[in-house]
Amino acid sequence: MVFSSNVFLFLFLPIFLGLYYLCPNRGRNLLILIGSYTFYAWWRVDFLLLFAAVTLWNYVFGLRIHAHAGTEVARKWVVAGVIGNLATLGYFKYANFGVANINAVLESMGLEPFVLTSVILPIGISFYIFQSISYLIDVYRKDTEPTRNLINFAAFIALFPQLIAGPVLRYKDLADQFTDRTHSLDKFSEGATRFMQGFVKKVFIADSLAPLVDHCFALENPSTGDAWLGMIAYTAQLYFDFSGYSDMAIGLGLMMGFRFMENFNQPYISQSITEFWRRWHISLSTWLRDYLYVPLGGNRHGTFNTYRNLFLTMLLGGFWHGANWTFLIWGAWHGTWLAIERALGVKAAPTSFNLLKWAFTLLLVMLGWVIFRAENLEVAGRMYAALFSFSNWHLSELTLAQISSLQIVTLVLAWVVIVVNGARQFMAQRQAQNGNAGATLLASGAGVMSRVHSRALIVQGALLLLFCASLLKLSAQSYSAFLYFQF
Repeated sequence: MVFSSNVFLFLFLPIFLGLYYLCPNRGRNLLILIGSYTFYAWWRVDFLLLFAAVTLWNYVFGLRIHAHAGTEVARKWVVAGVIGNLATLGYFKYANFGVANINAVLESMGLEPFVLTSVILPIGISFYIFQSISYLIDVYRKDTEPTRNLINFAAFIALFPQLIAGPVLRYKDLADQFTDRTHSLDKFSEGATRFMQGFVKKVFIADSLAPLVDHCFALENPSTGDAWLGMIAYTAQLYFDFSGYSDMAIGLGLMMGFRFMENFNQPYISQSITEFWRRWHISLSTWLRDYLYVPLGGNRHGTFNTYRNLFLTMLLGGFWHGANWTFLIWGAWHGTWLAIERALGVKAAPTSFNLLKWAFTLLLVMLGWVIFRAENLEVAGRMYAALFSFSNWHLSELTLAQISSLQIVTLVLAWVVIVVNGARQFMAQRQAQNGNAGATLLASGAGVMSRVHSRALIVQGALLLLFCASLLKLSAQSYSAFLYFQF
């Protein structure tokens, strides 16, 4: 079951929310657990057993770590707990990849390959394993108290709005909300608006660009124009797809009384790769910083070790995305640039806009997205060769026959939205840094506030119309999963 499906929108969500608000407060966490398990089991019931086992494993280990807090025994418990989580993730996500590469070596030596039944990747496993690991480490670091309420802990791990593709939540940030959260019409309305925004981004923009991207990356002999079109389209598609899911997850959380962390902050206005990772998939980048980069040593043991730790963090972060050499190279690409920028003293929060820095950063990001999207190294090599052959900027006949005017209009619209929202975000930050926000507010007057209110009503009306149009489009199109489901 996915958010952008009729069964979720018109069956699961209305029933769940109806029962949720009819249920007394003390029973709502249990209802969340039942609803989340139902949501997950809609895919495959058998993998629900694995999900429950991982939950019970981390619940027990969290209590044992706390019981021996500050001792060597606690360290052994946390190491064992983390290894158990990583072993589970390693088997289900990387067994096929590992065996395939070992067999390739064995066959090249004339030896018999291993035979392994293909392992199915459980959806959401990368996210709920990372959340479990952060829980154990936070308990060990005494950053949070372990919960003795198994229902609350299981509901946290299974919380269906973020279960499949994040944001990557931490128990310490939500512990209080599981025991005492507020519900109001304003909060519910905020959540519904945020959900509709994400739905429009996913269905109206990302899904419209998907056929164009798929076509460009499937070409056997793409022209330079084809390759650049595919790269630019995928850069927009991935952002609207993934940030759309995050918006929907945050919106659903608000409708249930939770407030999740933001996951995106206009990443394509970044003027460095360092800044990009403070704006893109924020929940993952901060997780990698706190639970991988810092334990590796961070910047505490000299210049070379700092560069090494940045590189290793992004390399492993890339591998987390999928069992493919393409993701390892993508992680290495970003890790290399993070190390270079650290060596050059690049600022992560620039106070002025530099067009060349922005353009160069965006180009680096887009070049990285090519290998991120490619099915294998052969496809990536073909796209890179076309990108920089500069032999034929015209679109191929196959592409001209495949693309539609609607796809081109959607692509232009997507980039207009990215540029406008990015510019607004940058100007708001600059105004706040200059201390002009308060003066502007005081000088606004009742007339200006009235116009702002009217503008907000117009925007909300337009959003509602786009949401309705997206519902119609959803009913007419074939199934389209979120891109991050594969991770």
